[in-house]
Amino acid sequence: MDARLNLQGNALAGQVLKYINSAGRAVSGSSLPLATQELMKLRASQINGCGFCTDMHYKDAVAAGEDPLRLNMVAAWREATVFTEPERAALELAEEGTRIADAAGGVSDEVWANAAKHYDEDQLVALVSVIAIINAYNRLNVMIQQPAGFYEPGMFG
Repeated sequence: MDARLNLQGNALAGQVLKYINSAGRAVSGSSLPLATQELMKLRASQINGCGFCTDMHYKDAVAAGEDPLRLNMVAAWREATVFTEPERAALELAEEGTRIADAAGGVSDEVWANAAKHYDEDQLVALVSVIAIINAYNRLNVMIQQPAGFYEPGMFG
């Protein structure tokens, strides 16, 4: 299977990706724990059916020392006992933020209040930004049918 577009080989795509990656680096440098960021990226990618991003964020998280059991439980986080209350709030926000079209009104006040109970303002900005950025990447990769399974941690930088 080949992707419909070669994002790495197109100058305009390279410019667009440069800016999305720059936004991602800003979030990565925030006080929001990287483990939480990866859990959110993995969950949004699962929801969006983005095989490339699901593969990438699973492998990046494992390479960073995350427990594969926790990663395997992300899709069923509500029933899993391996996540902290702040992580659960972040996962719920990631789900509602990803499924905006499915929920009239977007993210509920209850979900937002739960996240705000666990995270300060800068971390809330980071949470919202992680959701927006991963959803942008998911949509790019799904639209171009980016093949999955070949990603190796660190291969993009």
